[in-house]
Amino acid sequence: MGFKLSGFEGGKTEKHEIVIIGSGPAGLTAAIYAVRGGADTIVIAGYSSGGQLMLTSEVENFPGFPEPILGPELMKRMRQQAERLGVQIIDKDATEISLMEKPFKIKVEDDAYLADAVILAMGASARELGLPSEKKFKGKGVSYCAVCDGMFFKNMEVAVIGGGDTAVEDAIYLSKICKSVTLIHRRDKLRAQAIMQKRAFAIPNIKFVWNSEVVEIVGDSKVEGVKVKNKITNEITLIPVKGVFVDIGHVPNTMLVEGQVELTENKYIKLYGETGTSIKGVFAAGDIADPIYRQAVTAAGMGAKAALDALRYLQEIKEKE
Repeated sequence: MGFKLSGFEGGKTEKHEIVIIGSGPAGLTAAIYAVRGGADTIVIAGYSSGGQLMLTSEVENFPGFPEPILGPELMKRMRQQAERLGVQIIDKDATEISLMEKPFKIKVEDDAYLADAVILAMGASARELGLPSEKKFKGKGVSYCAVCDGMFFKNMEVAVIGGGDTAVEDAIYLSKICKSVTLIHRRDKLRAQAIMQKRAFAIPNIKFVWNSEVVEIVGDSKVEGVKVKNKITNEITLIPVKGVFVDIGHVPNTMLVEGQVELTENKYIKLYGETGTSIKGVFAAGDIADPIYRQAVTAAGMGAKAALDALRYLQEIKEKE
């Protein structure tokens, strides 16, 4: 797909009508709509393709699946659908994005992809605690994905940090594998959906530590426990655990476009209309532009809108020519 131009710094250069960066529900849905709309479309998926659903266990709120479906399986099906329709998918990371002149340019290692329209769908990444001890124990007891790493802690005691949907979902998931799960939250009540809270409170091996924050993760070569400070009494308690799962929110992956596309105070892409950005011809969809809903179905919906907006934009260009 696309016609090749002269080489670029030792690699190849290709021109496409629409380049989509990101391969979660937003990116792949955008790809499906774009290619069905007749546009020459390519997806820069990244080495870790599939978005955050790759880190999710059972998905039971995505329409069309009466029985729960595993997150990775759902993303596999979306990808297969896009590829069947003719979407080219590159499983490498975008290393540079240039949006200040047209055609837009996306570097992928030594290769360059030029685009008439770009859809930014890079999603968001897990927020870290920011503790030195957290960095020390990454991969040695500290995890950001219960589904990925839960089985390493079978029949052990673990802690989950957070109080939103992801934290509670992870606590429920881990309760089936681990001896006990201690959910540590800085407030006195959870922020998760009511139905998820009800499930968690009903599970006997999930304990709750309220109004508290982790100040240190302790251990020698591996995690042995967490030091927790009560925000009301300032008392510090050591909770023995072998694993720590951090679920305290996400940071939008806007690093490659910061300083080019207008961002919000929280570094999310600022939208004009449904999916437009401050640069004409550049659109955004999914968690990179949505700090509120952050659901697979809303990301997919935004992806569809972004593709339709991009197709409309391409049509406008052709009419002007």
